[in-house]
Amino acid sequence: MEKTLLHNGYSATIKYHGAELVSFKNPDGNEYIWNGDPEYWGKHAPVLFPVVGTLRKNSFTYKGQEYHLPRHGFARDMEFSLTHHSENQAVFSLQFSDETLARYPFRFWLQINYRLLNNTLLIGYSVINEGKEKMPFSLGAHPAFALPGEFSDYSLDFEKEDAIKAFILENDLLSNQTETIGLQNHKLPLDYALFENDALIIKNVASKELSISRKGKTIVTVGYDDFPHLGLWTKQDAPFLCIEPWFGYSDTVNASGNIFEKESIMVLDAEAVFNTNFTIEVF
Repeated sequence: MEKTLLHNGYSATIKYHGAELVSFKNPDGNEYIWNGDPEYWGKHAPVLFPVVGTLRKNSFTYKGQEYHLPRHGFARDMEFSLTHHSENQAVFSLQFSDETLARYPFRFWLQINYRLLNNTLLIGYSVINEGKEKMPFSLGAHPAFALPGEFSDYSLDFEKEDAIKAFILENDLLSNQTETIGLQNHKLPLDYALFENDALIIKNVASKELSISRKGKTIVTVGYDDFPHLGLWTKQDAPFLCIEPWFGYSDTVNASGNIFEKESIMVLDAEAVFNTNFTIEVF
């Protein structure tokens, strides 16, 4: 099932499965979200929860017990409920269950609020700890933007960086190695060679707004004021780019496995609520 939001000729479509954004079009019908062609990558904009990236040994420990989670967690593969909707807004919810407790022993309630206002889609997240103990979690977005034509026609426009320091992945885990990539007047021309070693992972990113331009013309801007980390990713020869604001990232190669010792883990007090949002603006 899907829900389509409408506002002044713009439309955004979200699947109940994973509460995943699968389409964002302007009044001319131009599509900005990757179509999910499985030849390259069969997703569009998955929700990353309760972990971002990969856990060492695909597991974590809590109170002496081991739990297994897939890369990027389970929310993207679960059916959400539509709990509120209007013509231009929809709220999707996912609550803990016996199934989730077997993999992640915390009583969470995740709400995702999509609101379309002209050419801007606001995506809000609420993470609620319904339990009586502290709850560790990570949260991230993974929207893939369609880039038709020549990949080299596009560039990333950073708000602040003169250069970016990207952490190198080793077997999907963060190593201590970094790569410094220079920018040209805050711009990074896109080249598939940038992604030969998987995603570019930028910790504590200074820019809180990032745009994709084609031959100097901005086509999409992602704003993520609250999010501390950023992932950038595509596949070789794939006509898309993911801009991924994150709270959290993959385990390091020497991670202890203790979920509360995980780098950049968020910890929510009992019965507390964490709210954040980001925006996608199209041109």
